[in-house]
Order: sequence, then structure tokens, then C-alpha cells
Amino acid sequence: MTAPLDIEGQAAPPRSNGELVFAEPWESRAFGMAVTLYEAGMFTWPQFQAALIARIARWETAPPEDPRWCYYQHWLGALEDVLAEGDALPADEIITRARALAQRPAGYDHGHQH
Repeated sequence: MTAPLDIEGQAAPPRSNGELVFAEPWESRAFGMAVTLYEAGMFTWPQFQAALIARIARWETAPPEDPRWCYYQHWLGALEDVLAEGDALPADEIITRARALAQRPAGYDHGHQH
């Protein structure tokens, strides 16, 4: 992976013993989507970090609809923001695709379940 992930600070992903932690399969998929799209040149890492920090700041300052903290919910929102900002896809298409990927069951791979 070539994405320069923060180790500390607001944008740093959850870790345990130095390893990334994903509570649900969709979280690792959201992570993978962002890294893959960054590596494909769809956005810069500073753009993504700024969008992620902005998402987290909005959650911290405004009364959230869902008061439960979920780092990867903000991660996914930041991904939607940078893709919409760069006109890679229309915002509604980004949301539709992200939700479809997030709903795939564990072990789902290119149309085949293992």
C-alpha cells in the first residue's frame, strides 16, 4: 500500500498493536476503496485527509443524527466528498455504489461467494 496513513491524530485509522482494526467487513472495503482510488490518481492523499478531518470535525461540533462513533463512516463520507469534488462520479452514483459494496457479505468476490 502506498497511501501515507497517519499514525496519530484525527485522521489516523483505528489500530491495535500497530495493525489496522476493522469491526465490520464493510469497513475494510471502504478502506480498500479509498486506497485503491488514491493509488489510481483519483485524488491526492492530502485532499482525502482534509475531507476526513472535516467530516470528523462536523460530527464533533454538530449534534449527530447517530451519536455512536464510527471512524469508517467518516472515512466513507470523506471518500464520497473527494470523489464528488473531483467530478469522478455524480454524488448520487458514489453513494449508490458505496452502499452496494458495503452490503456485500463477507467472502464476496467479483460475483462469487466463497
